Amino acid sequence: MAFLSDAITRIKPSPTVAMTGRAAELKAEGRDIIALSAGEPDFNTPEHIRDAAKAAIDAGQTRYTTVDGIAPLKQAICDKFARDNWLDYAPDQVSVASGGKQILFNALMATVNPGDEVIIPAPYWVSYPDIVALAGGVPVVLPCPAEDGFRLTADALRDAITPRTKWLILNSPSNPSGAAYDDTQMRALTDVLMAHPQVWVLADDIYEHLVFDGFAFATPAQVEPGLIDRTLTMNGVSKAYAMTGWRIGYGAGPRALIRAMAKLQSQSTSNPCTISQYAAIAALTGPQDYITESREAFQRRRDMVVAGLNACPGIDCATPQGAFYVYPSIAGLIGRVSAGGTKITDDEAFATALLNETGVAVVFGAAFGLSPHFRVSYAASDEALREAMSRIHRFCAGWQEP
Repeated sequence: MAFLSDAITRIKPSPTVAMTGRAAELKAEGRDIIALSAGEPDFNTPEHIRDAAKAAIDAGQTRYTTVDGIAPLKQAICDKFARDNWLDYAPDQVSVASGGKQILFNALMATVNPGDEVIIPAPYWVSYPDIVALAGGVPVVLPCPAEDGFRLTADALRDAITPRTKWLILNSPSNPSGAAYDDTQMRALTDVLMAHPQVWVLADDIYEHLVFDGFAFATPAQVEPGLIDRTLTMNGVSKAYAMTGWRIGYGAGPRALIRAMAKLQSQSTSNPCTISQYAAIAALTGPQDYITESREAFQRRRDMVVAGLNACPGIDCATPQGAFYVYPSIAGLIGRVSAGGTKITDDEAFATALLNETGVAVVFGAAFGLSPHFRVSYAASDEALREAMSRIHRFCAGWQEP
C-alpha cells in the first residue's frame, strides 16, 4: 500500500514559490539578489486599513466567525460588486476565504468530478491546472501566443468545448502576461459560452484595478448578464490594496455553489482570519486613493521595464494592459551560450543562468504553460528594476555563439 495518495502525486510544487524560495536562499548566503519572481506589491498596506485591524484587536474581535465570512464584510463585497462591476449579489451569494487561491480551490474541489474538463488559457497562473488535477479533472490548456495578444480567441474556445467541459477559467488582467480583455473581446467569448449552457465560468479578477492607459476593465457576468447563474466572480484585497499577507479572497456566485464551497471550507480551514476580515472591510469601504496612486506607479514601472527588456539583444517584450508582470519572449536566444557557459536550451535554462550569473530572479515560461518566455514582476522598487534591467542587458549582450 502506497503511503502518499494518488491525488498528491498528480500535482507539483508551485514554480513561482520555488523560484522565490531559491532567491531567498541565495540572498541569505550573501549573494546580491534582485527578486522579480514574486507577485506581491512592494508598497505598505494603507494606513486606514492597518488602523482598522488594530481597532478590531482592541475591540476583542479575535474569535471564530461564520465559516465563510462575517456579515459586514459580505455586505461590503456586495456593495463593491455593485459599485465597480454593476453586478447584483446578495450576502448569501458571497464566500470569503483565506486568499483568492482558496476560493479557486473550494470552487473546483466542490464541483469537478473525475474526467470533467476545465479549459485554461495559457499562459496561465501556475496553480490552475494543478488544482484541477487534484480534483480529478482534466486541464485543457489552450495556448494563446503573443500574436493573439496572449488572449483566448472565440474560435479557439468554441473548438475546445466538449460534452465533458465543466469550467472555463478566465483571468483578466492575466498573471503572467498582463493581457486583459476589453468589452468587445470579452463579448466574443461570452457569445460562445451562451451557446454551451453546461460550461461554467470562473472569472479571476484579482488584478481588476491594475489596468493602464485608460483600459476599461470588464468581467464576464457584467458583459453578459445571462451568464450570472453559472459564473463565479472571484476577487480579493491582496493585489489592489497591498494586502497579500492578510490572506483575504472572495467570490460571488449562485447560492448552491456558495453553499458547497462553505461546506468544504468548514472541514478545512474554517473562517479566514478575523482581524483580516475587518481590515478588508476598511479596504473595500474606505478611501480608494491608494488604488490610483499604485496604478500610476505600476504603469511607470511597466514602461521602464518594457523599454529596458526590448533594449536587450534577443528579447522581445510586449506591453501589457494590466497586472504587474511582463512576459517577454526569448525565442531569439534559444541555442546560444551564456558568458558563464550555460547553453540556453529552453526558458528554464535561461532563468537558471540569469539567476546564477547575475543574481536576477525571474520565473521561466514553461511554468505558465507557454514557452519560450519568462515572467518579470515589476512589483519592486524603481531602483531595483533599473539595476535588474542593466544586469539582464549585460547578460544578453554577453551571449556566445554555440
